[in-house]
This record gives sequence, structure tokens and C-alpha cells, in this order.
Amino acid sequence: MLNFPQIDPIALSLGPIKIHWYGLMYLIGFAAVYFLGQKRAEQWWSPIKPEAIEDLVTYGAFGVILGGRIGYILFYNFEGFLSNPLILIKIWQGGMSFHGGMLGVFIAMWLFAKKQNCSMLQLTDIIAPLAPIGLGAGRFGNFINSELWGRPTDVPWAMVFPNGGPLARHPSQLYEAFLEGVVLFVILWLYSSKPRPVMATTGMALFFYGCFRFFVEFFRVPDAQLGYLALDWLTMGQILSTPMIILGAVLFYVAHKKTSVN
Repeated sequence: MLNFPQIDPIALSLGPIKIHWYGLMYLIGFAAVYFLGQKRAEQWWSPIKPEAIEDLVTYGAFGVILGGRIGYILFYNFEGFLSNPLILIKIWQGGMSFHGGMLGVFIAMWLFAKKQNCSMLQLTDIIAPLAPIGLGAGRFGNFINSELWGRPTDVPWAMVFPNGGPLARHPSQLYEAFLEGVVLFVILWLYSSKPRPVMATTGMALFFYGCFRFFVEFFRVPDAQLGYLALDWLTMGQILSTPMIILGAVLFYVAHKKTSVN
């Protein structure tokens, strides 16, 4: 069993202002999209110019934060919202959903695409290979916060989390950081390093993220207010990831099918 590293969730205190590591992880994700997005926007096949990336990041940030919070309430804590609607704005108490954030980003990119006179999927093809950096950083933030830990286990790398009881558990946040962050970034970056059919990169991102998330859910403890939804193993994360896997496969197939026909 490994010792859980005692990392203070507060990275920096400036008087009454406290900057948390988890918040910094969001900034890392947005910075990655900004700097690497400019590099991608310089390619001849990009639908936007590098100077448009700043606005794209702004749109995306609003999509992530609003979609992530609303998605968490709808998918994971709707009963709590019905009893106290004010929890929607209490972001400081935690609760963000990747799937909600993803939907928020798609809406934001649809709005931004109208402004740029291009298609939403052209934009998502640009940012999809960059998203894993923020995803991986966010999962590491979950690890520092000792939240979203895994199921009890006796594997040699198990950890006892400060607020996870006395049992040793899977460090499932690190599994997700590796798969959704490192592995997904390498796959998408290499695949999109040369021109690809429109929506193919987006489809690949949806497919692999959905697969990785579905897999890691077998090691992760589901949200306490939901528990397992069926068969003593099916979780809300797996239910929400299944449409992603299907949609991603369809987009990837259609994109390459259209190219082969043309």
C-alpha cells in the first residue's frame, strides 16, 4: 500500500484570498487550449485564424463552467436542487460534471462557429486534441482534494484517502488522469497532426474518452446520492459515456466514409 501524499489543496493564500490547486488545474487546461490552439490555427486547414483563439477560449470556458455545473445538478444531484435551488450557484461546495461541461462546450462552439462562419465540428476538431490536458490536470486536482476516490482494493498501489475511511482504495483519479489525460492526448495529437476529414477527430475524441471513462468507472466509487443504478456495477458515468462511444464511432465512420466516396 502506498502513502497518500499530504498536499495542501490550497496552493497559495493571499490574505483572505485562497487559490486552490483544483482551480489552477482549470487554468492549465484553458492555457493549453490557448497556446496549442494558436499552433493548430496556423495550419492551412484550420477554419479560424490564430487571433480568434482568445475568443474561442473565452466561449469554451463559459461552456465548461456553466455546462459542468448545470450538468452535475441535472445528472447527479437533481433531488438536492429541487429541495434547494440555490445549490446551483454554490460552486465552491464542489460538483462539476464532465458530460455537462462537454455539452456546454458544444453549445459554446456552435455559437462561436456562427460568428466565424464555419461549422461547429470544424471547431471541435481544432480543440479536441487539446482538451485531454485539462482533463488530466482536473483529475489530478481531484486527487489532491482526496475526492472521487476508488473502490476498496488490495493492489500494491492502493491508498487510504484522508476522507475515504480506513480502507485502502484504488487511486482512480490517477487512472483517469493517465487515460483521459496522457493517453488520450497522445492518440488525438498524433492522429490530428495532419489533415483529417471534418468531424473525424471529434468522433475519435468522443469514442476514446467514453471508453476510458466507462472502464475506470469499474474502479471508482459512484456518487453517494446515486450509488449503482443497476446490476450492482452500472454507474451514471457509464450511462452518460455510452452515447459518447456510439456517437463518436458514428462520426468517425461517417467522416471517413464521406471522404472515400468523394
